[in-house]
Amino acid sequence: MRFSYEPEQKRQKFSEIKAGLDDAESLIRKMDLEARSLQPNVKAVLLAKLREYKSDLNNLKSEHKRLASANSNQAARDDLLESGMAYAMSVSANQRGRLMMSTERLNESSDRIKESRRTMLETEELGVSILQDLHQQRQSLLHANDTVFLLLKVPYRKNK
Repeated sequence: MRFSYEPEQKRQKFSEIKAGLDDAESLIRKMDLEARSLQPNVKAVLLAKLREYKSDLNNLKSEHKRLASANSNQAARDDLLESGMAYAMSVSANQRGRLMMSTERLNESSDRIKESRRTMLETEELGVSILQDLHQQRQSLLHANDTVFLLLKVPYRKNK
């Protein structure tokens, strides 16, 4: 038996079916939780039935999804044919606007990357400079240490 519904009625029916499927899934989850809290002998039987219910529900969901997809494809074709060139022009203008926004965001991101790269290079330069200063200070300390060591080796002479 086939029913002939207007597109809006079809959408409404599909929404009602989807709501019913969601309610059924919620109820099955609640029954599952309740069944798990029962005694083992009853629990096993109920969990087996719940698996069947879940399987049936998944089959119904798949069928609903398939029909909804086919319906939405047909609705999209109908909308496109009804709207004609005006729809195509508005979509084109919308796409152009989105493309302009995307290009602007891309340019802003590129500028941020360039600024980050410049900051990174400055930081690297500063790090190299600091390492060179530390190396020079190390060399000075080693030289001072050697000088002190040599002075301690030379015997101390008193003026007589």
